[in-house]
Amino acid sequence: MELFVLGPVREILVVEDSSLDTKLVLWALDQNKRGKNVVTMDDGQQAMAYLREKGSGLHPALILLDLNLPKKDGWQVLSECKSDPALRGIPIVVFSTSHLDADIKRSYALGANSFVSKPFDLDDFQQAIELIENYWLRLSTPAL
Repeated sequence: MELFVLGPVREILVVEDSSLDTKLVLWALDQNKRGKNVVTMDDGQQAMAYLREKGSGLHPALILLDLNLPKKDGWQVLSECKSDPALRGIPIVVFSTSHLDADIKRSYALGANSFVSKPFDLDDFQQAIELIENYWLRLSTPAL
């Protein structure tokens, strides 16, 4: 069996401070063998520095963002990305353990493209990551 990569290799930036959750996301992304590059950051300050030094047009195709991050929390990362003309077109999926209406509303008010509560079941977790990846990297047309 041969694996063919259709289209360009896309980058996903995972911003998550929990090493266990990062490993789960990487595992789930690896289950779908489509061409992608995954970069992980464990704090918001590091993520923003990475995004700003990438240069115009070289940004990730998707950001999976946790809310509870050290140094610069997910709210700040989301707000800064969506207020920066060079970054605002990057789809940001808030991927959080939170199920609170206030967190969901605040995320969308700050410009999140989607809010997904992390499933506790491993199969559901994998399916959530697969659906996010398929929608944002395969089905959706990115902002230019």
